[in-house]
Formats: sequence, structure tokens, C-alpha cells
Amino acid sequence: MSSKKPQRVTARFDVIVGGGQSLATLEDGRKLFAWGVLPGETAEVLITKKKSRYLEGVAETILESNQEVRVAPVDPESYLSTSPWQIMNFESEQHYKAALIEEAFELHDVVLPDPIEVYSDGKEYGYRNKIEFSFWYDTEAAENPLSLAFFRRGTHGKIAVNGTSLASPAIAATAERVLAVLNSLSVEGRALKTLMIRSAANGDVAWQLYVKDEAFPAEAVLAALPESENGEVIYSNPKSPASVITERLTAPARALSDTILGTPFTYATEGFFQINLPIYEQALRDMQAWVPEGIETVDMYSGVGTIGLTIGGDSTTLVEVNEYAVGEMRRNIKSLGLKAEAVLAASENALDYITGDKTIIVDPPRAGLHEAVIERLLSEAPKRIVYLSCNPVTQARDVARLGEKYGIKAHKGYNFFPRTPHIEHLVVLDLKG
Repeated sequence: MSSKKPQRVTARFDVIVGGGQSLATLEDGRKLFAWGVLPGETAEVLITKKKSRYLEGVAETILESNQEVRVAPVDPESYLSTSPWQIMNFESEQHYKAALIEEAFELHDVVLPDPIEVYSDGKEYGYRNKIEFSFWYDTEAAENPLSLAFFRRGTHGKIAVNGTSLASPAIAATAERVLAVLNSLSVEGRALKTLMIRSAANGDVAWQLYVKDEAFPAEAVLAALPESENGEVIYSNPKSPASVITERLTAPARALSDTILGTPFTYATEGFFQINLPIYEQALRDMQAWVPEGIETVDMYSGVGTIGLTIGGDSTTLVEVNEYAVGEMRRNIKSLGLKAEAVLAASENALDYITGDKTIIVDPPRAGLHEAVIERLLSEAPKRIVYLSCNPVTQARDVARLGEKYGIKAHKGYNFFPRTPHIEHLVVLDLKG
């Protein structure tokens, strides 16, 4: 059986685009988006996706290097899978993130009133409190054939890893212990989906091993680990590519607890919680300065409530569509004794909570605000909207729409995920006049 010969293209790259890749224009006019190469560099690129107007790929050989920006990646074998900006110095990363925010707003003809600041605490590695590993099984290995793995960027293949420099030390140590047990029990890779590990700021760890077989020896795994180990084994339907809970094969792992701006939160291993707490706390402090006292607050797209329950004031309504997140939110509201209402609904189905006499906080997913939410904000015209976003492009689109009645009072970027292209951006909108 013959297979197509991999296509390779040599090009010089000019800029970094919103997705995080560098961009080149080929002689035939097509655009080439590539990982592993920086602006000002020439590279030979392995093509992973081909369309009529553009190509996507991964740099295999750097023929001309940008020595002022390029640095050696800390995870040379796997950085493309997890943090493709490991190849640039941190000063350049901060610069590019500010430039991408500015570009996103210029795309929608929105002028940001102040120079763009991207806040960072300077911690480039070891900041993630959650990692999800896949597995690699080497059939030819005489010992320890099972390894942790990540998916290769641009393909469905995997790459074996010893860990990742992005993870907290507690996560790395737990991953090694669980992997050692799986190898000691001769568990094969085909029986496994993923290993999810979380760590709290105090060093507590919880892990979940997702498996594809209901008959998996779950109790044997737990028995081989110290009694202090906090984990569980979960059967996850193999027909679903995602690691979702179909059936718990062991007792649930104990919930973790963290404190955000002095407010304690408890959360399940599989629940949503912020990845980089020190940066998140700074964002909350900045947001809090724009939340007036004595005015009711509505926190849309609220997750487990870490925004509304910390800076929302005495009377807060929190709207979230994920029932598990709302369950955790309600437990936290009860334990904290707060005056807050948790609403299980999509934000576009909870529009009645948006009224002109309230401060509105929004932290939507990457797709941005639902059109119905924008229309409600324009019709009810609350005096202030505090908008935190993980995608400046859709945020800029929404701000342009809201510009019919609102002006930008303040804005600031946050480097929640160092060594990756991801950016968080805060915009405070005030009603004009």
C-alpha cells in the first residue's frame, strides 16, 4: 500500500498571528501558518493541513534563526504539544501578547485608550495546577513500557514524555508514582484514556485515572499506592474521545481547597477551577476596583463562582450553564454563608437578571458573548460592564457592538498561561454620558 509523501515547504516568516503561529506568504500568494518558527526566521516546514488558500504546518529545520528572540525550549521534545512559545524569550512573549491584543481591537476598529499592559508575576514554568496526560505504550520495551504522553500538535499521534515543566512539582511527583504502579501491574496503554492531576496551593493533590474497560483492576491500583494518596479510577466510555465520567470504579477522590482573595473554595478534581491562581488573583483585584459598593452584581458565565463570590459584593447573582459547576458553587455559597443566588442556566436564557440598576460581570468562553446577551445589555443599559475574556478577538467584536452605548473606561492584559499564545484581557465599559 502506498502512502502520500509528506509535503515540505521552505519560507521566511514575518509576524505572529492570533492563533499563536507565525505567518509566511508563499510565492503563489497562499498563507502558511506554522508552529516552531518565529518572525524573522526562515524554516523548512512539514505541512500538516492543506487548503486552497492556506497551509498549516510545523517547522522541522530552522534555516535562518532570529537570535535576538529565540531561546532553547525547556521541554525540547514536547513543547509544541503544550507550550509552543517556549522558543522565545519571555520579554518577547510579553511584547507579542500585547501586540495581539492591540491587533484584535484594531481588527474591529476599536481604539484602546491606554498603552496595553500585560501583567505577569514572572513565573514562566511550574505554574499549572492541573495537567491531563495521555499514555504511550512501547511494545518493544523490556521494562516499563507504559509512559505518559501528549498529543503531537497538528496530528492525532502521541509523544511519550517524562512530564512537563509547566506543572507544579506536586503534580510531577504524583504522575511518577501512578505511572510506576501501572507499569508494576503490567497495564497496557489500550486500557487507558488519560490521567488528570490537580494540585492545591498547599501541596495537596488529587488525581483521576480514566480507563476504557469496566473490568479494569481499579482497586489493585489504589492498593499499590500509599494510603495517603488521593485518587480514583473512573470508567469512561471509549466511544467518547473526551475523558468523561461514565462510572466511578472506586470511591471519589477527596475534594481540594484553595483560597482566592481570602475566600476559601472547595472543588472536585473534575470540576472547573482556575489554572494559575496568583495571576487570577491579580485580575480579580483589578476588577474589584471597578465593582461599586452598594449595587447588586450579576456574574454571567460564572463557573464555580470565583469572581462573583470574591468581588461581587453583598448581593450577587451568579449564572452558569454547567450543572456540576453550579453544584460546587452552591456548596461554596452555603459554607461561606454568603448572600448570593446561583442560577443554573445558559446566560442567553437568563436575560431577566440583566437590568439597568446592576453591575454586570461577564467572563464568557472563547466564543464570546451570546448575541442575546449583547442585545439585552444594550436595551437595559447598566452603568458598568466588567468584561474578562480569554479571547481578545471575540472580546473586541463584542466591545465594538456594545460601543453603541458604551465607552472603554479601563483595560489590561494578563499572562495566565506563560509560554503559550493564550491571553486574558480585561475591559471595563461605562455607559456613555
